[in-house]
Amino acid sequence: MEQFGRITSPGTLRLERSLPGPIQRVWAYLTESEKRGKWLAKGEMELFEGGKVHLSFLHKELSPLPDTIPEKYKDMEEGHEFTGTVLQISAPNLLSFTWGGGSEVTFELAEQGDRVHMIITHRKLGDKKSQLLSVASGWHNHVGILIANLEGTTPQPFWKTHEQLEAAYKDII
Repeated sequence: MEQFGRITSPGTLRLERSLPGPIQRVWAYLTESEKRGKWLAKGEMELFEGGKVHLSFLHKELSPLPDTIPEKYKDMEEGHEFTGTVLQISAPNLLSFTWGGGSEVTFELAEQGDRVHMIITHRKLGDKKSQLLSVASGWHNHVGILIANLEGTTPQPFWKTHEQLEAAYKDII
């Protein structure tokens, strides 16, 4: 399994990955609704500071493989959505916006040859272990699906993978 995300300070998760480039392609998967919808969530994003970010999650569309949603996430079976605000943007290297529930997510991208180093920092998560487990597992899983899309491979089923990751993160968080 890839390197786990880690809690870097109270309520802050950091996850780093090396992605297939080029950087403009990865940027498109962060900012364009149809591409972002293949790994995270569809929705319009106004690409300027103060712009609106609308994310509409439908996890069952992230992989063609069979999957069953866990009981504790049944409220998300038909989707989940929220609206945030762009805090910082500097294409194609930095995107930061508010996330549902008052937290903030920052994506930092840097070219490394034909690869892209991506750092995701999710701040203001609070200190509830169950939330930290869910968020860490979620980002780990979503980024795995992003990598599969960038590599042209079939992503693993979201919920099955999420449950495996939550079990693994219990020993870390």
